[in-house]
Amino acid sequence: MVKAVIWDFGGVFTTSPFEAFARFERERGLPEDLIRKINSTNYLDNAWAKFERSDVDMDEFDELFAQEAKALGHEVRGREIIALLSGDVRPEMLAALRTIKAKGLRVSCITNNVSAGEGAGMASTSEKAKAVQEIMDEFEFIIESSKAGVRKPHPKIYEMALEELGVAAADAVYLDDLGINCKAAHQVGMKAIKVSGADQALADLEEVVGFALR
Repeated sequence: MVKAVIWDFGGVFTTSPFEAFARFERERGLPEDLIRKINSTNYLDNAWAKFERSDVDMDEFDELFAQEAKALGHEVRGREIIALLSGDVRPEMLAALRTIKAKGLRVSCITNNVSAGEGAGMASTSEKAKAVQEIMDEFEFIIESSKAGVRKPHPKIYEMALEELGVAAADAVYLDDLGINCKAAHQVGMKAIKVSGADQALADLEEVVGFALR
């Protein structure tokens, strides 16, 4: 049995922002997956990466993102994309987190976020912020890229979490909705679960921890 479960936040405890991206693209008549293409091009040092490390502020991000979109032939401002980040909370994931804590496993969160919205979860309303904070309060600690100055998939951010928890990588499992972040966690030595939905994630996590979560 693992000793610790380390969680991503957006797309794991909330619905995926990719759903909002797709809706935005349809409504604006933009190519499918344009936003993901912008964010994955030069992903270590593009506008998104710089904002998640707090290398730039909102105004600078807005302009840099617009330049990257324009290079692909489209008009999209960074502020428009930030407004899409706040998903809806998945209550079944919160229930699983509490079950895991009750079983004595260590829990923490690593989130790539930006200095926008309310709190670590970048909530767009005070109601969402309250729901997000309820989840955040369950973790022993949270590592935010915008405060740590390092973002996933850099191995350092995973090593920071393991060191804080005091557990070996082999004794931890990590959940994230992005394959690139799961791959990095696996390379550090952790078990990794790519989240595509709550039911799938909980089924895979049950196999790892050895007890029911639903």
